[in-house]
Amino acid sequence: MRWAVLGLVLWVYGAVDAVADGEEAGKFDYYVLSLSWSPNWCAREGDARGSDQCDARHDFGWILHGLWPQYHQGWPSYCQTPKAPPSRAMTRDMEDIQASSGLAWHQWKKHGTCSGLGAGEYFDLSRRAYQRIKRPSVFRQLDQAVKLPARVVEDTFIKANPELERDMITVTCKRGYIEEVRVCLSRDLDPVPCGQDVIRDCTATDALFDPIR
Repeated sequence: MRWAVLGLVLWVYGAVDAVADGEEAGKFDYYVLSLSWSPNWCAREGDARGSDQCDARHDFGWILHGLWPQYHQGWPSYCQTPKAPPSRAMTRDMEDIQASSGLAWHQWKKHGTCSGLGAGEYFDLSRRAYQRIKRPSVFRQLDQAVKLPARVVEDTFIKANPELERDMITVTCKRGYIEEVRVCLSRDLDPVPCGQDVIRDCTATDALFDPIR
């Protein structure tokens, strides 16, 4: 019995190590396009960090947080890939929509490695996905912070993107603020229904929404 238990312990820890090494690149079901409202991130934590993203010379609104390979249940991350990591120039070129090269690098490392694509291909696809979804201009017209139901943000995106249905988009909140809009897309970047673990709509009726500074 003692040796059986020891064998089971070794097997479990071996399995954990295998998972920690990352899943196989290119094996996933769909993408989640994650858009983050930059002023809200700055109010929650970016200002305290002194992040350049929050400097007044910028006018970031909905930035690309990332394009995430997803399973119908769960998601892969930090996958093993033979593809070379992105160059500094590649991550710097993403600053116009991701606000920082550091975010671009992190997204490649955690999610891009699971796409099965090279770094350049992944960033190109991420940009296409970002451009694929219209970001309603009304949010850029705010001149002061407001409180609003999270459902209003979702409704506004659906109105701007009539091909989206309720089960293809979700809005998240964090620390009282609207955090992100997440849209589920096929490998060809067509809207598709999200998995149940992705559809976790924020139910707040008075979520904070900061204007662009």
